[in-house]
Amino acid sequence: MAKTFSPGQKAEDSGQYEIIGPRGGRTGEERTVTEGEPLPPTPEAGQRYVLVDKTKH
Repeated sequence: MAKTFSPGQKAEDSGQYEIIGPRGGRTGEERTVTEGEPLPPTPEAGQRYVLVDKTKH
């Protein structure tokens, strides 16, 4: 399983982070986050993030 990140945690890499439900289900919602910036709050409690598309630069 891919590494998950909590809201507020600093992003390890720049890219698209998908919101994952409390039981690991995909939501289809993504947020673009720059390396070192905190991940934004999720719409619901218990949700987390997973990096799905790392920025290529």
